[in-house]
Amino acid sequence: MELKGASLKALTAGTDLPLLQKTITQADIDRYARVSGDFNPIHISPEYARSTPLGTTVAHGMLLLAYISQVMTKAFGTAWLEKGKMYARFKAPARPGDDISISGKITKVDSHEAKTTVHCEIFCRNQNGEELVISQTEVQVT
Repeated sequence: MELKGASLKALTAGTDLPLLQKTITQADIDRYARVSGDFNPIHISPEYARSTPLGTTVAHGMLLLAYISQVMTKAFGTAWLEKGKMYARFKAPARPGDDISISGKITKVDSHEAKTTVHCEIFCRNQNGEELVISQTEVQVT
């Protein structure tokens, strides 16, 4: 479902956002390290990561936030890119091989004068249903 072309009347609390599913790979993590410049060995060195309490490399938290932003862009288009805000809480790491799903819904629509702001809650979970990130977003659509 794409909300960016929907009328404002269709933007109501409880409306689901588009679902995004990804499988985290070490190649994804390595690519993100290159573009972000974050080469922390917990992300890119399996040998190093085995010696830590995590036992394996983990995805950059910002990579998961990029996936959340992808859901918001699909739902709200350029409004998200120009007037969106995100608040996030990291709860658990994503590891190579994890199948993650990013889902959410509209929690509130505020209309005040000529402005309409949509508030959403988004969850990033792994294949076991474990919450990795909880995010609250808001986007001004008019």
